[in-house]
Amino acid sequence: MVHRQFRDLDRKSFLIIYKGFIRPHLEYAIQTWSPYQKGDIEHLEKVQRRATRLVKGYRKLSYEERLRKLGLTTLQTRRLRGDLIETFKIITGKEQINRETFFQMNRSVYDTRGHCFKLATSRSRLEVRRNFFSQRVIPHWSRLPAHVVEADTVNTFKNRLDKEWGN
Repeated sequence: MVHRQFRDLDRKSFLIIYKGFIRPHLEYAIQTWSPYQKGDIEHLEKVQRRATRLVKGYRKLSYEERLRKLGLTTLQTRRLRGDLIETFKIITGKEQINRETFFQMNRSVYDTRGHCFKLATSRSRLEVRRNFFSQRVIPHWSRLPAHVVEADTVNTFKNRLDKEWGN
């Protein structure tokens, strides 16, 4: 529909239209249902891939180059970022959710590296559980450096996370 209405978009116009009309549909309730099947992930990414071709002069560039020039990331990276932000909110009590509902803090005496908010992984009989929010975010959360995780506010956490990933 966007392609029919706008033939040649400049970078600024594309970002306004994309962030206002396209991306919200791609990310609606993403932390809840987060796609884990390869076909679903590819289908969503294909929409973004096609949308970035609408920018005048970017059509022949590779997908990664288009994303870089537009200042966007892959949807998979955005999903992971959203998971980490939600985890930060739950662990620090900024969400009105009991953190024990989702996570168990790692109290191991032997795990002295990293930060003080490390999470313990729980083993499950069911293979499908590894795709649940409370399971899929743990390895990524535990790899974050202490200065990112020990942020005071959500915005500080986001800024430090983005800076860390930019390195």
